[in-house]
Amino acid sequence: MKRSIYVLALGAFGIITTEFGVVGILPTISRQFGVSIDTAGWLLSAFAITVAVSSPFITSFTTKVNRKFLLCLVMSIFVLSNLISAFSTNFTMLMIARILPAILHPLFWNISIAIAFKEKGAKGVSTVMLGLSLATVLGIPMTTYAADLFHDWKASFFLSSAISLIAFIGLLLFIPSLPGKKEESGQNQFAVMKEPLLWMNLISTIFTLAAMFSSYTYLTAYLEEITRMNGAEISIMLLLFGGMGTLGNWLMGIALHKNVQLTTRLFLILLIAVQISAYFLGGIFIAMVFIVSFWGMIHTGGFLVSNIRTTQSVPHHALEFVNSLLTSSFNIGISLGAFLGGIVSSYYGVHYILSVSVLLLIITFVLSFFSFPKNATENEKEEHNEFATTACKQT
Repeated sequence: MKRSIYVLALGAFGIITTEFGVVGILPTISRQFGVSIDTAGWLLSAFAITVAVSSPFITSFTTKVNRKFLLCLVMSIFVLSNLISAFSTNFTMLMIARILPAILHPLFWNISIAIAFKEKGAKGVSTVMLGLSLATVLGIPMTTYAADLFHDWKASFFLSSAISLIAFIGLLLFIPSLPGKKEESGQNQFAVMKEPLLWMNLISTIFTLAAMFSSYTYLTAYLEEITRMNGAEISIMLLLFGGMGTLGNWLMGIALHKNVQLTTRLFLILLIAVQISAYFLGGIFIAMVFIVSFWGMIHTGGFLVSNIRTTQSVPHHALEFVNSLLTSSFNIGISLGAFLGGIVSSYYGVHYILSVSVLLLIITFVLSFFSFPKNATENEKEEHNEFATTACKQT
């Protein structure tokens, strides 16, 4: 496989580490800047909201610009934003440093996925997506551990900046010049927005991601306050969470290939079960080790479930547009979940964030009985299911 595909995967690793790496140091930032944990949670929420707003528009505004230039621009902004974050002297400055790269975040995904698909098809796309999985497995625990190792929250951002810098150099050296398109037609792709089933699936995606991140955003705080784990132990738990997520992704791809509807409902039921288990057994150290392991295995599959459920009936010419809507839905759900979890944590305590997740999952489970396409052609279904399985096997 071309080196450019692996460089794009490294770039994906860098931007996802930047987006979610803050999860592991939220309690530290809360104490450092004298803000509540729910206010600190806005570092994730604001990033996600910005991505959600910019996603449907940013690519169309830059269609005529050289793609290599845009990729390098995105990574350079991520390098600088992490450095600014590390040198922030107040919470407002840190928030601004987080929002700036989020504007260009969807641009990297849209371009890199398009390049990967053109070069190696589904295998190329799955390789780029591997960067996302590895960011969950290694990136987030690494940045959390760096902050704990050096007893300084800034170390987390310095590490993220270094990762993005390496990716920037790789893009500069190994990505060929890719001129932008002279014209961008295809207005018929917007016709898909008339389908009520698409909107039902997008709403279900928002609720799914909100459920996942209302608790995951504050997992570090939960393990610290309820399970009484120290920084090193929490880093290991996050690593375990991500590692099991990779396994879960692979299993989820196999299950989705066989039955999308059944797999989606099973995913929701299992995630409800693990949240309830964490609520009642959160104070038991050994029990939480097993719960976090199973939680990670189930949690990561939420992205894949939502993607396949939504795109399996979408015409090929509208896939890029629908993927931009999915990116927005993902990030709306992430920001909504972080916001709701923060509010509940602030007023009732971090222990009760799990109740928010369970409630949202129940709503999503009810919606699942109305959210599955019935009008897709068999060829479209087979191609999308084949992609899901291929992608997960690669991760």
